[in-house]
Amino acid sequence: MKSIALFLSFMLLTLNSASAQTNSDETIKQLSKDKWQWMANKDADKLAALFDEKCEFVHMGGTWGKAREVDIIKAGFIWYKQAEVYSTNVKFYGNTAILLSDIDLVAQVGGNVVTNPFMVTEVYVLENNAWKMAQLTFSHLSRPVKLKQ
Repeated sequence: MKSIALFLSFMLLTLNSASAQTNSDETIKQLSKDKWQWMANKDADKLAALFDEKCEFVHMGGTWGKAREVDIIKAGFIWYKQAEVYSTNVKFYGNTAILLSDIDLVAQVGGNVVTNPFMVTEVYVLENNAWKMAQLTFSHLSRPVKLKQ
């Protein structure tokens, strides 16, 4: 009888842990989806709230911090018009979540509309019960663009 109670307790803990992980996966995926929409809408205020003060951005054209990224979005120098997301994968390491996304990104850069295939790495850190973005990296893929425009 004692072993049955122990087994049932273990199963409940396992199920609760799996459920929490799924909810966290969905939370991070939704946060990423919201971020892409805020970028398309040039909603710099929502993005500034999401980005940690030490957040770093790695683009094809350079690397910079939060203030410059927010200014670039506000000014429209880079307009992230559409992110077509084909797949996502989230992994957790303590209070850190890393999201990998295979995307085609339609962006207006310096007045020119370009579409590029990227593997995007987003790093989020849970602080004070809120997820903050710590890193956003665009890695250009050698595959052709999938998006039909």
